[in-house]
Amino acid sequence: QVQLVESGGGLVQDGGSLRLSCAASGIIFSINDMAWYRQAPGKEREMVASITVYHSENYADSVKGRFTISRDNAKNTIYLQMNSLKPEDTATYYCHADVAGSPRGNFKYYWGQGTQVTVSS
Repeated sequence: QVQLVESGGGLVQDGGSLRLSCAASGIIFSINDMAWYRQAPGKEREMVASITVYHSENYADSVKGRFTISRDNAKNTIYLQMNSLKPEDTATYYCHADVAGSPRGNFKYYWGQGTQVTVSS
């Protein structure tokens, strides 16, 4: 079984910065893609940023130039550096990972519990 443990959320003022972390633990053979999603009340969950095992990055248009995703494969951890935060970034942020628990096992999707990010005006 795999757990994704998130940290780094909180309250920040307009224009501030936060860094989110997500560490995968448990029975892990390999991890493919990892990503950050977010969901605001009354809104659909959306992908914010994704990163492959080869460190190729992809971002939603709304966060390009402000957010940076990175990963440390040795630590099974990804990060989301969020700069120039806006009130519209307020949401619950979720970590997502595709994980294989054995050499013959299929990849399975896992989600973190979510961490709240609130940006005040």
